[in-house]
Formats: sequence, C-alpha cells, structure tokens
Amino acid sequence: MPVLTDAESETGIPKSLSNEPPSETMEEIEHTCPQPRLTLTAPAPFADETSCQCQAPHERLTIAQARLGTPVDRPVRVYADGIFDLFHSGHARALMQAKTLFPNSYLLVGVCSDDLTHKFKGFTVMNEEERYEALRHCRYVDEVIRDAPWTLTPEFLEKHKIDFVAHDDIPYSSAGSDDVYKHIKEAGMFVPTQRTEGISTSDIITRIVRDYDVYARRNLQRGYTAKELNVSFINEKKYRFQNQVDKMKEKVKNVEERSKEFVNRVEEKSHDLIQKWEEKSREFIGNFLELFGPDGAWKQMFQERSSRMLQALSPKQSPMNSPTRSRSPSRSPSPTFSWLPNKTSPPSSPKAASASISSMSEGDEDEK
Repeated sequence: MPVLTDAESETGIPKSLSNEPPSETMEEIEHTCPQPRLTLTAPAPFADETSCQCQAPHERLTIAQARLGTPVDRPVRVYADGIFDLFHSGHARALMQAKTLFPNSYLLVGVCSDDLTHKFKGFTVMNEEERYEALRHCRYVDEVIRDAPWTLTPEFLEKHKIDFVAHDDIPYSSAGSDDVYKHIKEAGMFVPTQRTEGISTSDIITRIVRDYDVYARRNLQRGYTAKELNVSFINEKKYRFQNQVDKMKEKVKNVEERSKEFVNRVEEKSHDLIQKWEEKSREFIGNFLELFGPDGAWKQMFQERSSRMLQALSPKQSPMNSPTRSRSPSRSPSPTFSWLPNKTSPPSSPKAASASISSMSEGDEDEK
C-alpha cells in the first residue's frame, strides 16, 4: 500500500493548499488557463483540442474562497459528468446550476462513451457522437471531455486542473460502489446541484414504450418502413388500417365542423334577412299610411283634383259689379230677347203686362 503524504487525502486526491500562503515562485508564473466563453456563435471545444497548458501550479480553492471571489488570473474550473442521453431541460438546468455556482466559473462537462455506458448503465438511444454534439451546443458548457471516466481518478482531476465536481447529492451507486462520488465529497471538492422533477431520460423512454403503437403508426405514416421500425407484417397491416380509420374519423369530424359552421352562417344570414325584412316592411307600411291614410297625401290630392273637376264642370257666375268688356263701335250690341213676350205664356192680366214692361225698362237703364 503506498504511503500518503501530508498533502494527500486517504483517497489519493491532493488536499486544498489554499490556506497556506503562496510562495514567491508561484506568484511569478502567470496562469494561462482558458477563460469562459463570452460569445455563443460557435459550439464549445473538445478538451483534447484545447486542453489547459498552463504551467503555473494549480492551487485548489475551498468552496468559501470560491464564493467570495476567485483569483484574478484564472477562473474556477468546475466539472460535471453524465450520460446525457436524449438531452433535455433537466440536463440543461443541472449544467446551468454548475455554471453559476461561483462568480467566475469555467464549466467542463465529461461525457461517458458508449462502451462504459452500456457496461455500467444500459443501452442508450443516442450514440456517443450525438451526445457529444448535444453538449457542445449547450450555452452553459465551456469545454467537453470525450470518453470521460466512470469513476474520477486523481490523475484525471490533476490533468484537467479541476477545482470542484458538481452533481446532485443523491448517492450514485454503480460499478460496485455505494456512491461513485464518495471520495470527491470526502476531499471537499463536491458541490451539489438540484434535480429537476418530472423530467429524465428514463421518463421519456417510458412514455415512448407506453405509447409504442402510437409512435409506430406515426412513423409508418411518415414514410418509415416496417423493417426500419422492427414491426411485423401483421402489426404493420394493423397499424396502417388504424391510420386509415383515424383519417376517416378526422374527415367525418371535419365535415361535422364545416356543417356546423354552415348552419351557423345560415342562421346568422337568416336573422339578418329577417331584420332587414322587418325594417323594409315597417318602412313600406309607413309610406302606405302616409299616402292612403286618413290624413294622407293621396286624400288631399284627390280632394284638390275633385274640386278642380267640379269647378271645370260648373263654373261660378261673375259678380254683378264686375267690369264689362268694352264693346267695339263697329259691332252692334247683341240683341237681347229677354223682353220679348212669351208666346206660349201670355200675361194673364193687364197688371202682369205692365209689370213686365216696367222690369224691361229698368234693365235697359242698367245696361246704359
């Protein structure tokens, strides 16, 4: 059994030396560790493409020191690892917490390979290349470590100059250990994050398995073959028949909705037509009463025309004192025969004859 020095813990991880005053030699060497990403126009790099080549001794910090403020010449290097199959919002929230643990954090994310994952956890939906790329395009990730170890070793922590490891605090039993992060917690390098309830890779797979027929029919309808979906001939015919039934139901539903819309439109239009008809009928009745009612214009017009006709048929006699037309001297006055005795009715007595003669003489005087 190797003998541990005073600067190492029982797990072989060097203890924090931050409480000791830094030597002059350490201050002379400037840190050249990569800085956190400031722009998001490109995916995060891989660790083997941009590994930390800083020659300055890496002095680990305590959690209290990191939260108060990091050294000005380097960020706090935080490590988070996982499988990240079917990358979802729960993964992103965990990485966001790890990124924001300290004022100036550089987040390294380790992704386990397919071989390790299939050996210790199970089969994945996405292969390792797809999972690597998913992590590279997360905004909180500064660097991706491919083929990360299942259990963190001191050599791995020293190689990548890791200050803290971020993960949820639930013991993770795997690879013959009750908690693969136990030695990290004992070294004071573990920082817990909170899990997001209601979302996980296992939950998503459970939904797919539970509704397998629905998704199989969906993909058959989208052009995938039964061979690609690993569906038997009988199930394929069953799914296609169910798709046809669903299409027919959808058509019937659309026809019902359209018929309801048509009926509603007809009702609205009929209501509008009835209102317009009532308005027009009221207007017609009002106009009719104005013309033919008891005090209508037609009655007054009829009375005026009837009075004019009566006047034309029976004109009024001119008054006695109306001026007479002047007679032309060339024309002789028309003789009047009103004084002539009526041959058929002679005067019955001399008195009547004398009265008629006197009346004729008065008429002549009036004409003069």
